[in-house]
Amino acid sequence: MVTNNGLMRVFWPSDTTCGQQAGVLVGWRNSELDVLVVTVLRDVEARNVENALRSEALLRNSPYPIHQILDRCEQSALQVLGVVNPPTPPTHFNPAHLAASNHAGSRMPHVYCPAESNTTAQIILFDRPQPSRMQYLSLTPISLALGDKPDKAGRGIPPLDGIDAEEERERKRKQALVEKLKLHTVVKHAPTQKELALPTIINQINCSAEIAALLQQNVGIVGMRLKRTLSVSERVVASASNLWDHILLILWHVITIWIYPLVAKLFVLGLIAHRIAGELLLRILEWRLLPESAALKDVSATAQQVDLRLQQFCYWPIQYMTLRKRKANWQSITNSHPEYIRFYNSLWLVANDVIIGIALGSYIIENSDFVASQVDNVLSAWSIEGLRRMITWLMDWPAGLKLNTELAAFLGDLFLWVIDYWASCMTALRPALPGIVHFIGFSSFAGATMPISLFSDLVSVLSLHIYSFYIASARIFNWQLTIITSLFHLFRGKKRNVLRNRIDSCDYDLDQLLLGTILFTLLFFLLPTVFVFYLTFASARMAIITLKAFLDTALACLNHFPLFALMLRIKDSQRLPGGIRFDLQDTRCGHMVEQADSAPMSCISLKSVPLPLDAMFNEYFQLGNRIRKHYISPGVFLCLVTGRFVPPIHRKNLYSLQYSMLPARRAGIVELWSRLTGQGAPTANGHVKRPSNGYVRKGHH
Repeated sequence: MVTNNGLMRVFWPSDTTCGQQAGVLVGWRNSELDVLVVTVLRDVEARNVENALRSEALLRNSPYPIHQILDRCEQSALQVLGVVNPPTPPTHFNPAHLAASNHAGSRMPHVYCPAESNTTAQIILFDRPQPSRMQYLSLTPISLALGDKPDKAGRGIPPLDGIDAEEERERKRKQALVEKLKLHTVVKHAPTQKELALPTIINQINCSAEIAALLQQNVGIVGMRLKRTLSVSERVVASASNLWDHILLILWHVITIWIYPLVAKLFVLGLIAHRIAGELLLRILEWRLLPESAALKDVSATAQQVDLRLQQFCYWPIQYMTLRKRKANWQSITNSHPEYIRFYNSLWLVANDVIIGIALGSYIIENSDFVASQVDNVLSAWSIEGLRRMITWLMDWPAGLKLNTELAAFLGDLFLWVIDYWASCMTALRPALPGIVHFIGFSSFAGATMPISLFSDLVSVLSLHIYSFYIASARIFNWQLTIITSLFHLFRGKKRNVLRNRIDSCDYDLDQLLLGTILFTLLFFLLPTVFVFYLTFASARMAIITLKAFLDTALACLNHFPLFALMLRIKDSQRLPGGIRFDLQDTRCGHMVEQADSAPMSCISLKSVPLPLDAMFNEYFQLGNRIRKHYISPGVFLCLVTGRFVPPIHRKNLYSLQYSMLPARRAGIVELWSRLTGQGAPTANGHVKRPSNGYVRKGHH
C-alpha cells in the first residue's frame, strides 16, 4: 500500500453513473487511495459479494482463463470497494469501504469524504472501451508500420549518398539536445507512485468491459433471482424445435468431420504451392550478379511491384493466423490490433488496385489502336522530332547567342546522327506497339499498379537516347570545366597539390605559361557552346526524372495509402488511439451535489485522443523529405553546375515506404507449413482446437 498523500482517485466508468438503486462497487484497489470501479452490482449485499469473489463464484463460465486478464491488470483478484446509494447515510470516512451516491439529475457520482478526513477526492470518469469493437486506450500512439526493420543508413551513389545517414545523425543530435534540456529543468522530481501506476490503470480500463459483463452474468448467484418455469406454449415450441435442432446438428457434424477437413487440406496445399512458386520468383527478383551489384527489383519498377505483391501474398497467411489466435483469447488483449489494421488495409488497397486496374485495362484493350497511335505521336513529337528541331536550332545562333559555328555543327551532327539511328529503331518497333499496348492492358487486370510500373519502365527504355545524350554532354562539359579550372591556376602561377588537397604556388616556364594561356582562352570561349547543349539535355533528363518521380508517387499511394485507417478514424476513432487526455469538468454543470462539510471534490474526464493525421501520413512526409533532399538540394545544383552525374534516387530508399507494413524477414516454406498444419496442437493459453465445436477449455466445461 502507498502512504496517504491526501488525494484519493476514484476511476469511475461513465455507463454506471445513472440510477438511484443500491448497489455494491466491485473493482481493483491499486493503492490505499487509488481505486478503479469495474461495475456496480445492484440489489445484492456487500458481504455476499465478498464471499462470491473469494470463492470465484462470480467468475464462473469464463470463456477463457481468468488469470490471463488478471495478470494483464497486475491484480490477483477483484475486491469490494464499497457501496453506492446505501440505505443509511455513512457516519465516518473509510478508504477501504467507500460510500458513493447518485442524486437525481446528476451524471456524476458523489463519494462521501468529509472535510475532517484531510483527503481530497477526485472522480475520474472514463468511457469504457468496448473490446468487441476493438476499442482500447493507449498511452502511446498506435503504430501502423512494423518496427522490425534494422536501422541501417541507405547507401546511394556518390556524391549524393548518405542521406539516410544524415537524417539519423540529425535525429541523434536533437535527441542529445533534449537530454541536455532535461538536465537544466528548474523543477525536477521523481515520478510519484500514482504516475507510475497509470499504465496499469489503462490496462485495467481496457479490460473492465469484459470483466463487468462476466460479473453481471453471474450476479444471479449472489442475489435471490429464481428461474421462471416454462409455460405450456413455451414447452410446445421447445419440443417442436428439438427435431429441427437435431437435423441441423447432424448436418453440422457431417460438414465439420468430413467436408471441412478435406477442403482445409486442399486449401493448405494450394497455399503451399503458391508459396513455392512465389519463393522461386522472389529469388529471381533478388538475384545479384555480384554482392555489390543491383538486383532486378532495384532496377525495374515492374519487378519491384511484382516483388511487393508476392511478399504481401506470402505474409497474408501469417497475418490471418495471427488474427485467428486473437479470437482464442480475451478481446481486451490488444497486441494484435495493429496487425488487424495492417492486414485489412493491405486487402482494401489490393482490392481497390484491382478494381481500378480492371477499368483502366478495359479502356486500354478496347481502344488499343487509338492508345498506340497516341503513344507513337507523343514519342515522335517529343523524343525524336522535337529533339531534332531543338538541336537544329542550337546549331544556329539560338536566341541571338553567338556560338562557335564549327563546334556547334560538330556536336549537332553527332547528336542528329544518333537520333536518326534511334528513329529507325523506333520505326522498326512501331508495328509491335499495339501488341505492347495490349499486353499493358491485360496486365491491368492484376491491378492499376502494373500498367503504371510498365509505363515507368517503358519511359526509361524509350528515353535511353536522351539519357546517353545527357551523359555525353555532361562528361564533356565537366572535362572542359575541370581543364579550364586547372589552366586558370596555371595562369595565376599556381597548381593544385592532390596529396595535400590544397593550392600551392608553382614556377612555370615561359612556354608553359604561353601554351596554358592559349588553351585557357580557347576552352573558355568554347565553353558557352558546350554549355548550351549540356543545359538542353540536362533539362530533358530532369523532366524525365520528374515524370518517373510522379509515377513512383502514384505507386506509393496505390500500395500504401492508409485507407482502412482513415475509415476507422472517421467511423470509430477509439480503434486508433493516439494517447489520452484529462479534461477538468465543471461540477456545477454536472449538478454534483456536495454536502456542506464534505472535502473539495473535482471531476475529471479521461478521454482517448485519436491518432492524428500527420502520424498516419508520417511516412509520406518522410518520402517527400527524402525526395526533396535528393533532388532539391545544394548537392544537386552543384552537380548540375559542374556537369557531374545526377543519379536517380535509389529504388530501395524510395520503396521503403511500401515495405514498412511487411516484415524484414519473410516466413519460409517450412515455417508456413508447420503453422498451417499445427492448428490441432495445444496453444500457449491452454486451449485446444477442435474441428467440431471450436475452442474449449481444458478441464472446464
